[in-house]
Amino acid sequence: MERVDLNKITPEELEFTIKQTKLLFKFNHTEPQTEEYSILLNELLDGNIGENSTITTPFAGAAFDHMQIGNNVFINSNCLAMARGGIIIEDDVMIAGNVQLLSNNHDEYERQVLLCEKIIIKKGAWIGAGASIMPGVTVGKYAIVGAGAIVTKDVPDYSVVVGIPAKVIKTLDKNKFNE
Repeated sequence: MERVDLNKITPEELEFTIKQTKLLFKFNHTEPQTEEYSILLNELLDGNIGENSTITTPFAGAAFDHMQIGNNVFINSNCLAMARGGIIIEDDVMIAGNVQLLSNNHDEYERQVLLCEKIIIKKGAWIGAGASIMPGVTVGKYAIVGAGAIVTKDVPDYSVVVGIPAKVIKTLDKNKFNE
């Protein structure tokens, strides 16, 4: 787990954060499916976005340079990506609207300290509307996270999880996926 003390942010880090905030604003106010939209998204993610992947606005969060998005990924509107701890989204992932990807949290006693742990969403996973993925969680290959779930622990490959906190309710037949 990485600790980031927000009281010790350098002027360069602050300047970069301001630049990303302005880029995010511009991205959220640019006509979708245009060349400018694609250029802004690529710049916002520091080039870490694969082919045929898209994010539908509005998009929110921080530290987007800590995100990596694979090929054929679709992220629907109102996604909150707090990426300071790192967020890796592999190929063919679908993320529904209003999903929160939270790779950082605040220390209980030193609230200006972020506790950061990477989120990994593996190939072919599907995250349902309004779900929250908490710091340090890996969502397995072809797993499904049900709408509104709060995922606090790793989700095994081919599993379906629902609830608060999310629990496995079903295992999918891995032979039904075209690999």
